Amino acid sequence: MEQVDEQEGRDASAMPVGDPWYDATGAEWGERAGAGVPGDGRPDAVPRQRVHSAAEIYLEVQRSPAFQEVRSRYRRFVFPATLAFFLWYLAYVVAATAAPGFMARPVAGAVNVAMVAGLGQFLTTFLLTWAYARHARLRRDRAALELRWDTQEMTRGAVQR
Repeated sequence: MEQVDEQEGRDASAMPVGDPWYDATGAEWGERAGAGVPGDGRPDAVPRQRVHSAAEIYLEVQRSPAFQEVRSRYRRFVFPATLAFFLWYLAYVVAATAAPGFMARPVAGAVNVAMVAGLGQFLTTFLLTWAYARHARLRRDRAALELRWDTQEMTRGAVQR
């Protein structure tokens, strides 16, 4: 950049380093420098408002009733589903170790109860995944998306700490 400035006849150390969008608000466009800048002492200036940090905004959203509703809908599905799947898996493992005769009982040809129950574990996993996706789509996604948009709007002018 220094070479370019030297070629144009300017000294690189004399160039302003500040942000051009906030230093001189439209001074080159016929407006007075600093006109309309919040807090510049003029009566028609927009008063400064307290800008919240992103952390404060996220805590506010977390305490909101909408967020609590999305969270409770999630928990009402996930906790029972996880418990049911864990009990089903535990029953399979206990049956395999405590009742090997029952698990070895043939169902059809070389397929026994243990193989059917093991394949049932896979089927249950796929069904649970489908049920979770359906529940999220019907009960949580829209509310969560609205919260996300609201939060993004609130954090747009937030102070980054």
